[in-house]
Amino acid sequence: MKAVGGGQGGNRGVLAKSGGVGYRAGMDETTAPDRLDEGAAPLATAPEVAAVAEPVRDSGAAFYKMHGAGNDFVVIDSRGRAPVTTEALACALGDRHRGVGFDQLAEIRDDAGLADFALDFWNADGSRAGACGNASRCVASMMMEALGTEKLRFRTARGILLAERDEGGRVWVNMGAPQMEWQAIPLARAIDPLRLPRPGLPVAVGMGNPHMVHIVPDAGAVDPARDGPRHERDALFPEGTNVEFVSVTGPDRLRMRVWERGTGVTLACGSGACASAVAAHLRGLTGRRVVLDLDGGVLEVDWREDGIWLTGPVAPVFDGRLSPAFLAGVGP
Repeated sequence: MKAVGGGQGGNRGVLAKSGGVGYRAGMDETTAPDRLDEGAAPLATAPEVAAVAEPVRDSGAAFYKMHGAGNDFVVIDSRGRAPVTTEALACALGDRHRGVGFDQLAEIRDDAGLADFALDFWNADGSRAGACGNASRCVASMMMEALGTEKLRFRTARGILLAERDEGGRVWVNMGAPQMEWQAIPLARAIDPLRLPRPGLPVAVGMGNPHMVHIVPDAGAVDPARDGPRHERDALFPEGTNVEFVSVTGPDRLRMRVWERGTGVTLACGSGACASAVAAHLRGLTGRRVVLDLDGGVLEVDWREDGIWLTGPVAPVFDGRLSPAFLAGVGP
């Protein structure tokens, strides 16, 4: 298998129709992005952009690697062509030894409606994810630079979400209202989601994906790799569930660790942070604006009248192109 190619120029043809903003490795959202090098090849013309629509196996595929508080993603921009991600491709890319490695994959698509673009999410095991808060923030930050705007709308399986950059440069995403009805989460039967009939009376919250939030004395002492898998497959959750372990560490401050459905232990989880903030507030432990300390960094959640807003660090890492040899080894 050929090595996965990298370099700042790998995304030019894809981003060109959106403004052609390039990132340097290690840049975060507080650093102004550089335009592509003056001496580099010119940005793609319309015919070159159209060429991106050629079959992914024939031409290779450009991608971006980003993370938000250590929660890492591969991003594929499929605007101008049919989506390329399949279960097999997601599994191959998610392999940290033979692929690129990620917690989730996000694929950008054209949207025919009112949104600036559409966004699909995949887990490392090849399953689909209905929501991903940190990937939403990362892609929103990248697309704001590409489109030259401080505010945009994008479509996910949850519906159209709003993202905006504040005066301090942080990108906030409105993740929508929490789903607390048992059918919407979903749960297997009509039970009180605020006190599930399990040890510790965990809380069930839907954020476009299901969450089981365990409020514990010391989240830092919990081993998600040990305790997460059995909760993920709990019979109360017909679609499986993400599992959070949360403790109160100060006024409106939480410590959180997480096991993500379809991925495993991750350093952070944006939708899980939202669900944990909702659970803590509804249990009377915090207000509606909460800071969460995760293994990979700090996230902030603000439960407003129009939905739950999420922010935190964003870090573009590198961009590259998958080799045809790698793609040829991926099943249908």
